[in-house]
Amino acid sequence: MKKLFTLTLLLLTVSIAFAKPPKNQYVRIRTSYGDCIIRLYNETPLHRDNFIKLAKKGFYNGTLFHRAIQNFMIQGGDPDSRDTSKAKPGAELGNGDVKYTIPAEFRDSLFHKRGVLAAARDDNPKKASSGCQFYIVEGKRFTPGRLDTLEMTRLKGRKIPAWQRDIYTTVGGVPHLDQNYTVYGEVVTGLDMVDRIAAVKKDAHDRPTTNVNMVVVLLSKRECKQLDKLLSPPAP
Repeated sequence: MKKLFTLTLLLLTVSIAFAKPPKNQYVRIRTSYGDCIIRLYNETPLHRDNFIKLAKKGFYNGTLFHRAIQNFMIQGGDPDSRDTSKAKPGAELGNGDVKYTIPAEFRDSLFHKRGVLAAARDDNPKKASSGCQFYIVEGKRFTPGRLDTLEMTRLKGRKIPAWQRDIYTTVGGVPHLDQNYTVYGEVVTGLDMVDRIAAVKKDAHDRPTTNVNMVVVLLSKRECKQLDKLLSPPAP
């Protein structure tokens, strides 16, 4: 009887362990320039859950990366870019949207380093995000002197924390966007896709002259658990 109880307890423990959800949700963005995998931040639940909802519906599939600026970012998610009557060659895109916005979720720990996913928005006073449009930062590396100048000018005196300065000078990013646009994820593999798209030939609207379509897929729980394990810091 004791052995049976022990076996039952073991099976229950294993079952609970397998049933435990992954710590993070990951998504894959597929393009003709390669794929990337993005981890959505749990620190920005409104943006995370909205992106998951749209991806589940297939909202992004067939939309374009309609704006690409080298050393800055690539932007996509405009539903108009899927509409052949509105997305003719040379047409300016970026005004399409869903019928809602998302409240800003600024976090001091989340900033515009190279590879982050962030929400586009219009010029609204609350800095609320577009319900669907996003961008991925390519960025560039800054010298300490250039960061000092940014603090005095575009950042209006706001100081960049030392640990963020270290990343902006070594990895790169776009620091002047911090606390203005919500950062809600980051590329964990496939950042070269962003570099390739940012480097393509563009028209006067920064739209790639050859359409860059995307497909956005949510990774399965099993895949997310595997990535959690792979990306988790080693035990001390």
